[in-house]
Amino acid sequence: MMSRVRCAVFPVAGLGTRFLPATKTVPKEMLPVVDRPLIQYAVDEAIGAGCDTLVFVTNRYKHAVADYFDKAYELEQKLERAGKSELLAVIRDVLPRHVRAVFVTQTEALGLGHAVLCARPVVGDQPFAVILPDDLIWNRGAGATKQLVELAGREQATVIAVQDVPIEQTRSYGIVATRDFVGRHGEISAIVEKPRPEEAPSTLAVVGRYVLSPRIFDLLEATRPGAGGEIQLTDGIAALLKEQKTLAYRFEGRRFDCGSRMGLIEATLQYALEDDTLAEPTLALMRQALGER
Repeated sequence: MMSRVRCAVFPVAGLGTRFLPATKTVPKEMLPVVDRPLIQYAVDEAIGAGCDTLVFVTNRYKHAVADYFDKAYELEQKLERAGKSELLAVIRDVLPRHVRAVFVTQTEALGLGHAVLCARPVVGDQPFAVILPDDLIWNRGAGATKQLVELAGREQATVIAVQDVPIEQTRSYGIVATRDFVGRHGEISAIVEKPRPEEAPSTLAVVGRYVLSPRIFDLLEATRPGAGGEIQLTDGIAALLKEQKTLAYRFEGRRFDCGSRMGLIEATLQYALEDDTLAEPTLALMRQALGER
């Protein structure tokens, strides 16, 4: 039975090479969209889905994410003395009191499947969410993870977020084949990691949101490393769907690939236009920039 999803896993051990030199010192998960880092949007989405244990899988060199969620005593004292209560609330509210953050070290960069496997001691024998922070999904309604969690509960199934991509882009994604697609979801019959366009079973691409059965851990343990010596989450899912009902879900919302420079720019514009205090100045700036070209 798919019980309540209380754990969310955030693989944040990557090097973010597409944003060098910035990511030489700033993890890509800490890059800002307007005034909040990417990781904060991911965490808020997890909490909105009912998760109260957040597992960050990081590497031994990246401390910024842990520092961000830790208390900043000196800064809090300065803001309190200055009477800046609104700013004080902002830095104190990055995590609600009922939510705990756990940090797990991935000692080697052995792929997404390995990163998920590193979270096993914390997650245990319960269903859990996986959220890739650089896939930022904007939606005015329920967050993408909440949508997946609700579907997983209704259908008693593993659920993976998908979106349609141009056929020439299949080589950049895990691609699923489905059957009995109704509305926004259908059962996955096959999943292939980064197929060439002529070999892709569809144009439904996996994006960075998953609600997984704990059975995935055993399957990842048995998964042999693939290209580059990495353990692929896709391979674990391919084994899982032979045993358990596994659904592809076209989520409601717009996804921004914030692992790319253009995606981060698009996300920043979208969130600025959604902000009551920034929308008009942003529009004015965009009109001015377009008029000057």
